[in-house]
Amino acid sequence: MSKRAFEELHRQVLLVLRDYIDAAHIDAHSDEPWPEGVRHLQERALRMAERQVADGRRRGKDDPGMGIDLDVRDDADFEVLAGLAPYTIHAEAWSRGRCVFSAGDTGTALCVSLTAEQEAALVARLEAVGVDGRVVSGLTRL
Repeated sequence: MSKRAFEELHRQVLLVLRDYIDAAHIDAHSDEPWPEGVRHLQERALRMAERQVADGRRRGKDDPGMGIDLDVRDDADFEVLAGLAPYTIHAEAWSRGRCVFSAGDTGTALCVSLTAEQEAALVARLEAVGVDGRVVSGLTRL
């Protein structure tokens, strides 16, 4: 799979799931250098973590780059999740207490939980942006 297709797969999965996600977290760490196009998102994620410590939502002792809470209803938070997910050591999204998206290991792992309707929407979204929808058949299901 091409790098572009890989990035789009993450983005499109998250767009399909966005309305269902009620909690999301990301680690602003990667085992590889962050691609130039997403470094600003990693820096934003670290600033978000600092604010969460200042607001009392995170303990100051925690690794500031781990488990950063994201609100996917907020476009800026969603951009961080969608942009960093293909490269992070860990990102996850939850719906009603169930993990529906998990990406990690610096781009080597992607697991999703999709309904048949969401899967059809994902295939259509991928094909609309020029990615072969058959890549969906290779996804690991949660």
